[in-house]
Amino acid sequence: MKLRRDERREQLLAVAWSILDAEGADSLTLGRLAERAGISKPVVYDHFPSRPALLVALYREFDVQQTQKLRRSLADAEFTLGAQAAAIAQSHVDCVVAHGRELSGVLGALEGSPDLEQLKRDAEAAYIELCRRALNPFAAMSTVPTASMIAIIGAAEALSQAAARRSLPSEEAVTGLTGIITAIVVQQGGN
Repeated sequence: MKLRRDERREQLLAVAWSILDAEGADSLTLGRLAERAGISKPVVYDHFPSRPALLVALYREFDVQQTQKLRRSLADAEFTLGAQAAAIAQSHVDCVVAHGRELSGVLGALEGSPDLEQLKRDAEAAYIELCRRALNPFAAMSTVPTASMIAIIGAAEALSQAAARRSLPSEEAVTGLTGIITAIVVQQGGN
């Protein structure tokens, strides 16, 4: 059965994630992707002309999912500092745990190219701003400083990766991150 172009792309991305999960980032080649998807290499090259293009697509897919989950979580949460901090923490940990070690492989590969690194920096900046907008109403200075936001994201990454490796229970990562976010915003004069 022939798939539509968008369906084939979704299938290839799903197979790529499964290769990353089962075999690691080094095993993710366009040839391996074609083999695992049961299609010819030219079909894969039609969607992803290079391995870096595939990695960019995987990272973008993760970024879109993470941003959508964060937006939903923030919209559903009460408008209090604790609830907004918990929404940020829960959505971040959940997304990283869902992609576990696969995401680490993609992120590691993204660091090898200036263009891919720029994509990562741009996505992180947009994510920081989304979190900052959720937290700003609770900061007396009306904005959480950039250094504080970078500290929050650093803590989010460290705790989420620990949860993904199962060296820390996810619930503990969420609780710890919620406390860190709240403490940082309160330190900025929030309530």
